[in-house]
Amino acid sequence: MSLATNPRRYVISFIFIGVATIMLLRLFFLQNFEPKYKILANDIAIYKKVVYPPRGVILDRKGRTLLSNTPIYDLMITPRNVPKTFDTVAFCAALNIDREMYASILGKVLVRNIDVRQSPFMELLSDEQTARYQENAYKFPGFELVERNIRVYEKPIAGLMLGYIGEVSPEMLKKPRYSSYRQGDYTGLSGLELQYEEVLRGQRGVHYLERDKFNRPRDPYKGGELDSQEVSGKQLDLYLDMELQEYAEKLMANKIGSVVAIDPQTGGILAMVSSPTFDPNLLRGKERAHNYSQLYREATRPLFNRATQAMYPPGSTIKPFTGLVALNVGAITPDYGYGCRGSYGACSRGIACEHKEAGHAGNFRAALSHSCNSYFSHIFRLTVDYDNFESVKQGLQVWHDYYKSFAYGRQTGIDIPFEGKGLVPDTNMYNKMYNKSWNSCTIVFVGMGQGELLLTPLQMANGMCIIANKGYYYTPHFVKAIGRNEQDTLLRKYREKHVVLNIPDETFTTVQLAMQDVVEHGTGGVAKIDSMEVCAKTGTAENKAIVNGEVIKMQNHSMFVAFAPRVNPRIAIAVAIENAGYGAAWAGPIASLVMEKYLRDSIPTRKKALEEKMLKANLINKYVYTIDSVLRLRDLRIYNAKVEKRRIADSTRKAEDLRLYKRWIRNKLKSGNRK
Repeated sequence: MSLATNPRRYVISFIFIGVATIMLLRLFFLQNFEPKYKILANDIAIYKKVVYPPRGVILDRKGRTLLSNTPIYDLMITPRNVPKTFDTVAFCAALNIDREMYASILGKVLVRNIDVRQSPFMELLSDEQTARYQENAYKFPGFELVERNIRVYEKPIAGLMLGYIGEVSPEMLKKPRYSSYRQGDYTGLSGLELQYEEVLRGQRGVHYLERDKFNRPRDPYKGGELDSQEVSGKQLDLYLDMELQEYAEKLMANKIGSVVAIDPQTGGILAMVSSPTFDPNLLRGKERAHNYSQLYREATRPLFNRATQAMYPPGSTIKPFTGLVALNVGAITPDYGYGCRGSYGACSRGIACEHKEAGHAGNFRAALSHSCNSYFSHIFRLTVDYDNFESVKQGLQVWHDYYKSFAYGRQTGIDIPFEGKGLVPDTNMYNKMYNKSWNSCTIVFVGMGQGELLLTPLQMANGMCIIANKGYYYTPHFVKAIGRNEQDTLLRKYREKHVVLNIPDETFTTVQLAMQDVVEHGTGGVAKIDSMEVCAKTGTAENKAIVNGEVIKMQNHSMFVAFAPRVNPRIAIAVAIENAGYGAAWAGPIASLVMEKYLRDSIPTRKKALEEKMLKANLINKYVYTIDSVLRLRDLRIYNAKVEKRRIADSTRKAEDLRLYKRWIRNKLKSGNRK
């Protein structure tokens, strides 16, 4: 075949020649016109300095600093660049460490990293170490001081909410989110630090510096034209009120529980306490890992955010919503009354009520102000058994859908991670529990906030926002503005109004007035604020512990929810205190004092004694004593069982020994040996 009839040979030859030409031209261009690559190839003369920007500061609602930065230095090492004739004596003297420590650290670095990668050798050098090292830095090739910014918590408050930072782990580097990080970088690990990591971290820069004859970085290479500038992290402005947060934490000292306060008109979180608290400064610096380990082992679990993750039976604080749904589906009217004489006996098992006097459940408002268990157990049954529904199963599903629209049984979407969902039972759940054989009496306790219903304190506070706003809420959130921009796209979802299922204003007004009655002449009188309409509901939630499979009754949880003022509300609050008893005894006073502090900026004289009592009360000892008593009771039962088992065993053994002895005697007598 001739060349004229086979043009493919020319095409293939042309492709090979073209590719070779392009590669040669690219190499020529890189060698002669790209000084950046010369720098990378010649790091003996040119020093590449990575500059880490300060993380964004976090401010409270009044512009006061909650979280800021202070500069520190880490000493980094690139093992490949450390000469074999390295002067370890001078190096150890500069850092005030011994040679054994140097060898130990170096060994860990080599095990953890390949020798060409820069990695931390010593972190958070002291001022003395930094100064002495900088004087002798030219003697230590392969090592480099890198300036970083360590976080500073201006006050020891809101540790779980603000969060903390730590070094990126090898496991994290494998995840797509951390593809732009490298070993030695820091990242947010919890709270707002984690949630807003991308805006807080900023962007690191790279500066190229010429080295002098002593190998010390000096002037910018080419006047800095090849440098990439670092970009500081953006500032976060919060709704959180520093003074209110600090005050609420003091009130919750030596108690186990939480406080959540929200502005109903924005969804902005004014205060969030999970108690016991801790000083967030413990989770920074060299001792972070050690301190974290100690906090993690604490029996009272200070690292567990009870405000967003703990799930409690809401107790009587759910009764406004039991009534709200019953009123809206038409199961009752505001005038509906029930004859309660101290217990509810319509379901074959009595449900105790704290009131026996006639008329205390004569209508909805009276029943809520007296927190009548019989009334709300009954209207819950009337709701799920309502004639408009085909069956109790459909009725419960309608009730469930209402509660889902209140953001119960699902995450609210708050802007800190690891939020709990709570639990709202539905028809499928009870079908599985009772093999489809159940009725309204089976689940009657749900109507009074017990049974399978579980809510987080955040959900309870958000529920108050719904009633305060007469049917809508904004997703609870901390951040008001990012980089002073309230319209940042990250905040768009927190500006959306969430409207619950179609419930008219008149129904909400009925519930609001009933909750106002709770404060003015009902169980929540402790929440009164002079010249202000306060709406509230007390709650006492049953608390049972399961120890080795055994259910043991413990002291009740104290619960309280409220909002104020009734018209144009400015604060909604939920307080939960574990193992504390009645809602009006502990949770109510704390909620009242927090609202008073926020709305009036001071505590009136008539509440000073109450404030002093709350500040000094130590319920943790009571909690620990209760737990200890439960464990001791369990241990005593186990001990008694073991003693009884041993006694029976001993008796059995003695009887068997006697039987064998008698047999031996008989055998001896038969054999004629009578000795």
